[in-house]
Amino acid sequence: MISQNSCQINESDLKNLKDWFYRYVRSFYSSDSIIQQAILLKEKHSLRVCNEILNIGKKLDLSHNALRLAEVMALFHDIGRFQQFVRYQTFVDQKSENHGELGVRILKQEKALAALDRDARELILKAISYHNRLTIPENESPICTYFSRLLRDADKLDIYYVVTTCYNSNGTERKAAVELDLPDTPEVSGEILISLIEEKMISLHQLKSLNDFKLLQMAWVYDINYLPTFRMIYERNYLRKIRDTLPGTEEIEQVYCKLISFLKAKL
Repeated sequence: MISQNSCQINESDLKNLKDWFYRYVRSFYSSDSIIQQAILLKEKHSLRVCNEILNIGKKLDLSHNALRLAEVMALFHDIGRFQQFVRYQTFVDQKSENHGELGVRILKQEKALAALDRDARELILKAISYHNRLTIPENESPICTYFSRLLRDADKLDIYYVVTTCYNSNGTERKAAVELDLPDTPEVSGEILISLIEEKMISLHQLKSLNDFKLLQMAWVYDINYLPTFRMIYERNYLRKIRDTLPGTEEIEQVYCKLISFLKAKL
């Protein structure tokens, strides 16, 4: 059982881990423009997720130690992405391997967390392994569930920022941000519309088009955990920004209104 009291990270530990992150990521820098763009995309994403998790954590009045733990989780949550892209030339887990599990293996192999106590290492690695799962295991410890939810919230906040920015950008930037290589066609799956109305999460295996993926992203509000995150999604108008890139059908407007009502109720 993980105890928060034993999961201690001081400022020196945090600085050393940040230094390790930068050294590791920069080892993947490349003269190949495609690889370099992909590496920078994930490096910047990781750093923004650090900012988001600290923002949420401070609004939740977390202790300084808890904030440092959260920041390390955010910093390393996508550490598997760099090797994934260089090895497979894709960020699509279904075409390569699970980037969360890959990241855990890398951190263990590189002994990146060796200076931390066992409980801190276990907590960080579990949160990373859970950040991209459809759900967190129900039998997890309360502290692990708490931090895993915090990381998932912060990750989604930045992905909302990335996709809402890139859906209105040129094709190259958009493809890098969306990642799943789905066809950009007008179709929307009825199964997904029904899931949204029923307040259900959507699996990647259900997706048939980019529009389906956009609806999956809107459905993330059903998997948000903390009030500050709900508030930031609402204030930043992410759902409307995604809605405006979808077909203007009555069904999609109904789904959008359902999601906004759910979001407002959480506030």
